Amino acid sequence: MCLAVPGRVEEVWDADGTRMARVDFGGVHKEVCLAYVPEVEVGDYTIVHVGVALTRLDEAAARQTLALFDEVVPGDVVSGDLGSGDVGSGDVEAGDVVAADVVPEDGA
Repeated sequence: MCLAVPGRVEEVWDADGTRMARVDFGGVHKEVCLAYVPEVEVGDYTIVHVGVALTRLDEAAARQTLALFDEVVPGDVVSGDLGSGDVGSGDVEAGDVVAADVVPEDGA
């Protein structure tokens, strides 16, 4: 399962014919390819997977998604602070796509 966190586009530019953006994920900034969503502009929110923007979100949808993450995941997904829950392991930075296998408590 992959978890993609909404980020806010802060800057857009052209790099050798490919639209690129600087996206803010709760204070962590990543360079993102906009090839699949050429309509995205500064101020828009987008969902990013492995450095590629996949879809554009309006601000209300982005905030709703972040609020749902806060309810479901212990800690703060955006900042990388996953709290004391055993959600995953390894180095997680804000804005990274977080993948975790979810196993029911009964082990099934």
